[in-house]
Amino acid sequence: MQMNGKKSEKRPLYERIYSIVRQIPPGRVASYGQIARIVGGCTPRMVGYAMSALRSGSDVPWQRVINSQGKISVHGDGIGTSLQRQLLEEEGVKFNASGRVDWDEVGWLV
Repeated sequence: MQMNGKKSEKRPLYERIYSIVRQIPPGRVASYGQIARIVGGCTPRMVGYAMSALRSGSDVPWQRVINSQGKISVHGDGIGTSLQRQLLEEEGVKFNASGRVDWDEVGWLV
């Protein structure tokens, strides 16, 4: 189905979000807002909700989605925050003293 020259997406929103996030390669990161813009029809917060809804063992690399400031957003009790940073560092993502990444170095599709 075409709407305004664009194909209308019939898959559920979270599945569309996960499909985009699966494309982020190891060692790269994207922002919640960036994913929302690519998916269309959602907000950065909705992307965050989709990431938090993932079950353990998912094939979606949730750790590669961070906030627009280049930082890891705080997750609940903080355990997820530490795990996210650890997973990203294992992929080669570096953080400065303020806990930010260099978008020019590790940003995806920038």
